[in-house]
Amino acid sequence: MAGSTLMTLDDLTPAIQSSLYRHIEFDKIVTFNEATPGSGKAIIKKTWDERLDVTTILESDADEQLLIYVPFTGDVKLHSILLRADPSPSSPRTLKLFINRDDIDFSAAADTPAIQTLEVPIQPPGEEVMELPVKRALFNNAHSITLFIEDNHSNGDEDVTSLSYLGFKGDFTQLRKDAVVAFYEAAANPADHKNLVPGAQYGSMGI
Repeated sequence: MAGSTLMTLDDLTPAIQSSLYRHIEFDKIVTFNEATPGSGKAIIKKTWDERLDVTTILESDADEQLLIYVPFTGDVKLHSILLRADPSPSSPRTLKLFINRDDIDFSAAADTPAIQTLEVPIQPPGEEVMELPVKRALFNNAHSITLFIEDNHSNGDEDVTSLSYLGFKGDFTQLRKDAVVAFYEAAANPADHKNLVPGAQYGSMGI
């Protein structure tokens, strides 16, 4: 797996440079296997000033995996991903990235080669946000990004993965002409998750 170089952001100016926040289509964000419906969208909607707010966090539900689809209003060149998580075993470890795929479910995410795979370190105590650079040449003309958090730092001992902030940096290039992006998942296959909750219903919105 390709590794990542950890950068930390402790002052405002570098963090807001090249922010893609205003180019995200928030209403079309979809998160699968989130314990609280809408929490994936909520941590992405946090502004930089709200990055330390932990009243809203994203936690996985049936197991440690999370799948997050983030569309943009146009084509972007992704530079890096901003992430905040508690320095604990529940923090994300393996992060697989896909672009321009609105058909990725858990099974496909596990079997399809990612554009890039990042090994996310445990956030150093005292640091506010981690910046995870990507290989920019691989992320040109991206109108959506899908993030597959495959596991956490518990080595299989913790079923809940959690994070409290997620952002993106890059260059916005042009508006898209297509207004509608279809994204759905068929009824969940029990084989896709190791510990499905008995009696729970897993539909197109991951709940």
